[in-house]
Amino acid sequence: MRLSVNNFRYEMEKLTREFFPDEKLEIIESEPVSDCELITELTDKITVSVNLPGFTKTLTAPLCENNELQMGRMLYSLLGEYTGFYLKWGVLTGVRPSKMLILTEKKLGRENAEKHFKNDLLVSDEKYELARSVADHEEKIIALSADNSYSLYISIPFCPTRCSYCSFVSHSVETKKARELLPKYTDLLLKELEITGEIAARLGLRLESVYVGGGTPTTLSAEQLKMLLTTVGNNFDLSSCREFTVEAGRPDTITEEKLTVLKNSPVDRISINPQTFCDSVLQAIGRRHSAQDTVDAFMLARKLGFDNINMDLIAGLPTDTFESFCRSLDTAVSLQPENITVHTLAVKRASNIGANSPEVAAENAESVAKMIDYTYEKLKANYHPYYMYRQSKSAGSLENTGWCVKGKECLYNVFMMEECHTILSCGGGAVTKLKAPQVNEIERIFNFKYPFEYISGFSELTERKKRISEFYNTYS
Repeated sequence: MRLSVNNFRYEMEKLTREFFPDEKLEIIESEPVSDCELITELTDKITVSVNLPGFTKTLTAPLCENNELQMGRMLYSLLGEYTGFYLKWGVLTGVRPSKMLILTEKKLGRENAEKHFKNDLLVSDEKYELARSVADHEEKIIALSADNSYSLYISIPFCPTRCSYCSFVSHSVETKKARELLPKYTDLLLKELEITGEIAARLGLRLESVYVGGGTPTTLSAEQLKMLLTTVGNNFDLSSCREFTVEAGRPDTITEEKLTVLKNSPVDRISINPQTFCDSVLQAIGRRHSAQDTVDAFMLARKLGFDNINMDLIAGLPTDTFESFCRSLDTAVSLQPENITVHTLAVKRASNIGANSPEVAAENAESVAKMIDYTYEKLKANYHPYYMYRQSKSAGSLENTGWCVKGKECLYNVFMMEECHTILSCGGGAVTKLKAPQVNEIERIFNFKYPFEYISGFSELTERKKRISEFYNTYS
C-alpha cells in the first residue's frame, strides 16, 4: 500500500498504520501521485483520497485553524468507512493518552479538554473516561517524585523458551549458547550495579523504586538471584525505596527456593504472568507449562506471604477466542491478585508470529475490542485503572492497562512511563533515561542490546556510565 503525502507525514502515516498494522506501507513524500491507494494533499484546500479494492472516495475541505487535525479526521472517516471499523481512540495516535489529557486540561480546563478529546479527536466516551481515571491516579504518583529522585531497572534478558509474540531481547536458555552466557552475564551485571550504585550515591540521588525485569528474571538460579539482590542491597540506599518488584513471570521458572530468596530480601512485589489460562493457547504461543502450573505458582507465593502480586493477560493471542479470553480473566480475578495488567497483542517484526492480511487484522481488531470491553466491565467493581500506554501495531490500536486494588499501584510503571525522574538501567538491552532537574529534558544512554554484546563490550559500557555524572553536573 502506498501513501502519497505532502504535509503532516508523521500523523498521516501513523493514523494509516493504526488501521492497517500488518500492511507494508510505502510513503511517497512529494507532489501527489495519482495512482497511490491513499493520497493526502494540502494546497488551497484539504484533500484526502482513498483508492482501495471496491472503494474509491475523495473528501475535500477548506483550510482551517488546525489543518493537520482536519486532514486526520478526513482520513479517519474514509478508512473507517472502508474497513467498517472505527478506532475507539479516534485520531489520537499518542503512546500516552492520559499524559496528553493532563497537559490539555492544564491548557483548556477540564470541561473544554473533555470536549476536545470527544468532539475534535473523536475519542469514544469509554476511552475518555479511562484516560481521565488513569490521569487522576498517575498525578498522585508523579507527585511523589523529587528533582533528585531516580528508579533502578535491572534487565535479565533470558527466558526458558521464547514466546511467539515476544519482540524483546530475550535468549532462550534451551540453547546451549544462552546457557553458557548466563553465568558471565550475571557476573558483569553485578559489576555494573556496583558502578551504578557508586554514581548514584556520589550524586546524592534518592532511590524511589527498583524493578527487575526481562526476559524472565527467575530464569536465574536461586543462588544467582540471591547474589543479585545482595548486590543491590550492598550498593544502593534502599531506605527511601517505596517499591521493589521482581518479575517472576513464567510459572515454569518459579520454585519455592527462588520465592524464598525473594521473600527474604527487600522485594515486596512480584509478577506471575499467565498471559492466558487456556492450555491450547499456551501451546500455540510456545509456552511449555499449563494453566494449572500458573495457579500452583500463585498459591505457593501466597503461602510464602507475598501480598502484592501482579498477573498479566494478553488480549488477541493466536487461537484465543472471546470466550476463552473471558474465562482467563475470570480465573485471574478469582485468584484475587493485587494487580491485573491487560495487554493488547502487538505483533512486532522481531516476534515469531507471521503478519496477517489487513482483512484478518480488522477481524482480529473487532474481537480484541470485545475482549478489552469485557475487561473493563469485569474489573471495575474491585480494581481501578492507574497506568496505561499504547503500542504500535496493536490490534485495533487499543491500549495496555494496569489495574489494581486500592493502594497497590506499581509506582515504577508510572515513574518510567511518565518520565518524571531518572531511570538508571543495568543489563543487556537496558536504557538509562536521565531526567534533568526542574526542566523537561531527557537524555538516553543505551547499553548493548544482546547478552553477547553486553559481555564483549562491557568496558565501553562502563565508560558510557560516566555520562550520568556529567549530565547532572550540567544542571547543578
